[in-house]
Amino acid sequence: MLIGIPPLLSPDALHALRSMGHGDEVALVDRNYPALEHGRRLVRADGSSLIEVLSALLALLPLDRAVPVAILRTGENNAPDQLAPIHHDIDAACARLAPGFQVRPLAGADFYPRVRNAFCVIATGERSLFANVILRKGVIHPDSRA
Repeated sequence: MLIGIPPLLSPDALHALRSMGHGDEVALVDRNYPALEHGRRLVRADGSSLIEVLSALLALLPLDRAVPVAILRTGENNAPDQLAPIHHDIDAACARLAPGFQVRPLAGADFYPRVRNAFCVIATGERSLFANVILRKGVIHPDSRA
């Protein structure tokens, strides 16, 4: 057991996050997403919702400030302008846990190739449809306390 690390993150998830470098991306996907097919590295988090895993990652993962957008998500029916309740929840969690970062919705045609190129895919147990997020890892600056 470790102090300060969300317990829902498995050793495999922690290893993947620690192995990522600046600019690498991690995709969090719902239970219907073809994670095994799209993921180069797949970590399972079947018992956790997307918001639980997203919250755990945002507590540990520095986001990339060198790009205009470090948080991407799908929309309902893969349309960026369509929102379901889960998308409001994603946006609210990111606003609370990653202040100063925008969440950009992407169309499925733009989102799926990014998942295929992601360093890691974390397959959650999220029941909502089109509940998928990509986070881009940043750096921890030398003057930071982390």
